Amino acid sequence: MPTTAHETPPTAPERSPLLERPDARPAGVRDVLRDIAPQYATNGVIGLVFAASGPIAVTLAVGAAGGLTQAELASWVCGIFLSAGAATVVMSLLYRQPLGFAWSIPGTVLLGPSLQHLSFPEVVGAFFTSGVLILALGATGVVRRIMAAIPMPIVMAMVAAVFLRFGTDIVASTQANPVVAGPMVVAFLVLTAVPALGRYLPPVLGTLVAGVIAVALSGQFAMEAGGGPLLATPVFTTPEFTWAAQLELVVPLAITVLIVQNGQGVAVLRAAGHRPPVNVFAIASGAFSVLNAGFGAVSACVTGPTNALLTSSGDKHRQYTGAVVYGLLSLVCALLAPALTRFMLATPEAFVLALGGIAMLKALQQAFVTAFSTTFTLGSLVTFVVTISGLDLFNIHAAFWGILIGYTVSRLLERHDHSASLQPL
Repeated sequence: MPTTAHETPPTAPERSPLLERPDARPAGVRDVLRDIAPQYATNGVIGLVFAASGPIAVTLAVGAAGGLTQAELASWVCGIFLSAGAATVVMSLLYRQPLGFAWSIPGTVLLGPSLQHLSFPEVVGAFFTSGVLILALGATGVVRRIMAAIPMPIVMAMVAAVFLRFGTDIVASTQANPVVAGPMVVAFLVLTAVPALGRYLPPVLGTLVAGVIAVALSGQFAMEAGGGPLLATPVFTTPEFTWAAQLELVVPLAITVLIVQNGQGVAVLRAAGHRPPVNVFAIASGAFSVLNAGFGAVSACVTGPTNALLTSSGDKHRQYTGAVVYGLLSLVCALLAPALTRFMLATPEAFVLALGGIAMLKALQQAFVTAFSTTFTLGSLVTFVVTISGLDLFNIHAAFWGILIGYTVSRLLERHDHSASLQPL
């Protein structure tokens, strides 16, 4: 019925824009130089060390087992570092937040069996299609709605399960190689226990320094001389689009990026007090996944471990500088991919495991506190148990099944928590 002079016509509810806008103007060079400090640069360096060691080892192992040539492997490494660096620098400066991109390690792992019966061009065809699918889903805004519907404790329970191995890696590396890992643990404990020392030498930076000294003194750095080219030479693999590869890989890769990997990154950043742009994350992941496919490389994504390292210390509004350092170093690594890979693999495994584990302790602690301290505790527990069990169905990572099953159980058995904590889209 028509409105009278004394009535106000109803207004439609305000909808969030598809592309989340930055809360402040983009950061420039002067802003970065003003805000950066040793602890933020250290966070960026450790993020790079983490990315260039274990994840690269997984990538090389999967590729070598799949019959890829050395040139194809070098191109893969070049592509993932190029997209990680470019996306991180652009996004972190634009939003003034530590928005670290990398590549999908679960996605890399699921390629292992596929490369045994699919040709590499078929796999590359799946890379292209999954990148387009991720981009399309991000453009619809559905990803943000899904992330808003899942309670944060359940998401953080998944993060806690994924990050738990980083904590246990500290114990395992100290037992396996006490000469290297032992001094790193001692340095971290001393610098944390004595705040006066920690102000001059942040605990994680002190851990890195102690580890480098221990590796040098123990003679455990073993790099082969003249072991290959210095600079990367990208190789374009012409994709083949076959039903077998598309059905086997496209959906698992997309779910792994959008829910498992980006979900971890968003949860970690929110726990650190940031406001990550979920839809922009999805769109950027899709666009850079297509770029990666041109190098014959796996999908790009926002990862939990990288962002946990970038937000591990310092003031929230200055942490973006650590991400810029990480991104710039990633671009250098893209150029020097073959040499860097050989260099990082020459360091003892205990050094990487102990450093990554110690740097991740704060994020692991926060994940457990958020998951189990307030509401949705049963759903969080189910999510944690399913994720840590390694359940693998239809080539999709256990973290996805953990969230799906945990959320379903929570909806059935924790209705009062859901009714009391309705989240806006």
